Amino acid sequence: MQRDLFHQELPDFKKAIIIGASSGMGRELARILTRNNYRVGITGRREHLLKELYNENPAQYIYRAFDIRDLSKTAKNLNELIKELGGLDLFIMSSGIGYINLELDSEPEFQTIDTNVTAFTDVITFAYRYFLENKKGHIVGITSIAALRGNKSAPAYNASKAYQVNYLEGLRQKSVSLKIPIYITDVRPGFVATQMAKGENLFWVASPEKAAKQIYRAIRRKKRKVYITKRWRIYAWLIQLFPAFMYEKI
Repeated sequence: MQRDLFHQELPDFKKAIIIGASSGMGRELARILTRNNYRVGITGRREHLLKELYNENPAQYIYRAFDIRDLSKTAKNLNELIKELGGLDLFIMSSGIGYINLELDSEPEFQTIDTNVTAFTDVITFAYRYFLENKKGHIVGITSIAALRGNKSAPAYNASKAYQVNYLEGLRQKSVSLKIPIYITDVRPGFVATQMAKGENLFWVASPEKAAKQIYRAIRRKKRKVYITKRWRIYAWLIQLFPAFMYEKI
């Protein structure tokens, strides 16, 4: 007997939100998630890019265009996405900015802090409180290998990434102490071929596609920390061995 096409069960999708899905790693992660049984709420400031991604798979994408620096609107937009998705299992923070700021101008420093510290804290705590209420969930923060040391050319960027790394570790510690399965994954990319990859003599530059594949693998394994791509673990180990008096001369 032929099955009634109008009464087929809908797929049991997992639900994810990606902050910063309009380009780069966030965009590629959205594509990977939809291929792996997720419905995905995608966000970003550039609505036309979100619409392009949405049109690739309207059945599995929902989008909201907003700036996470406008703290008065973030919770409303995220609550609407969660309602449309029918819940939330995975929250990915893939939005951030950084500037080469040799003159130490105030504006780029404070723009970096507004996005990478203030707005980051706002969305991450929103997600954590939601998962705390629902007794489970997974938060992924895309930080940076820049978190490991300061940088004379981009002091606010490196400092803001160090903040993110420590904030995520604090939330992980909180989950363990509460004995609640809220997983926290700290993703530390090196150079990825996006608008964020600034400067000369860049090395080990990965494509957004390759980076996203490795990030998704870390998500599946619920890794605490992962370097993207894997070879950056070597750099991380070496850069932390440098004594301060040597590092300051670089």
